[in-house]
Amino acid sequence: MNKEEYSTIKANIDQLQSRIDRAAVKAGRDPKEITLLAATKMNSAERVQAAISAGIRCCGENRVQELLDKYEQNAYAGSDLQFIGTLQTNKVKYLIGKVSLIQSVGSIHLGKAIAKEAAKKDIRQDILMEVNIGREEAKSGILPEDLFLAVEELSALPSLHIRGLMAIPPIADFKNGNTPYFQQMRQLYEKLGTLQSPNVHMDYLSMGMTDDFEEAIACGSNMIRLGTAIFGKRNY
Repeated sequence: MNKEEYSTIKANIDQLQSRIDRAAVKAGRDPKEITLLAATKMNSAERVQAAISAGIRCCGENRVQELLDKYEQNAYAGSDLQFIGTLQTNKVKYLIGKVSLIQSVGSIHLGKAIAKEAAKKDIRQDILMEVNIGREEAKSGILPEDLFLAVEELSALPSLHIRGLMAIPPIADFKNGNTPYFQQMRQLYEKLGTLQSPNVHMDYLSMGMTDDFEEAIACGSNMIRLGTAIFGKRNY
C-alpha cells in the first residue's frame, strides 16, 4: 500500500469520526457511546491493518472463509473482531474462539448451533439477535413478533450471552426513509432491556451503515457498520 492510499483511508476515518461525534451531540448523546465498526469485506489484510493504524478499533467480517484467510495474516491485530454476515450452521465452528461477537443470529436454529460449538470449547459466546425489521423475504433475521420467544429460548443456553440487537433495514428511497425501522428497533431494544436474565443484556444496538448511520444514531444506535465510507467502493 502506498502513502496516498493510507492517507485516503485515514482521512475517511477522521471525517467519519467527526460526523459521528456531531450526530451524537445533535441527538443529545455522548459520542463515546458510539462504536465505529469497520466492515472489512473484500479488503486485503494490508488495507485492514491500514484502517487499524488510522484509528479503527473494531472490525467486522461478512464471510467466514475471508475472515479465516485474513486472520492467518494477522489482519485484525490491534482490533476487536466480530462477524456480521450471514452464517451457515456448518461454519459456526470456525468462528468460536476467534470473534468476540456474532451479530447475525437470525434464528433459534443458528443460536443453538453457536451454543453447541461454544460449549465444546468452554466459551460463553456473545451474540446479537438479528431482526428482519423490514420483513424482507430475501433477508435473514427474526421477525419482530417472534423476537421475544426466540430470546427467551436462547437465553436458557448457558454458553450464549445475548448482548443486543442488529438490523439491516430496506434500502431507503429518500433521506431519513429508514427512521421508522430504526425507531422500531429502539423500542424492541428497550423492551428487551427489562428482561431479568443473566444471559441477556441489551448493550449493543447495531444499526446504521454508510448511507444512513447519522439517522441511526439519532434513533439510538450505538454501533454503526461502515465499509464503503472507510475503504471506498468495492470492486465486485
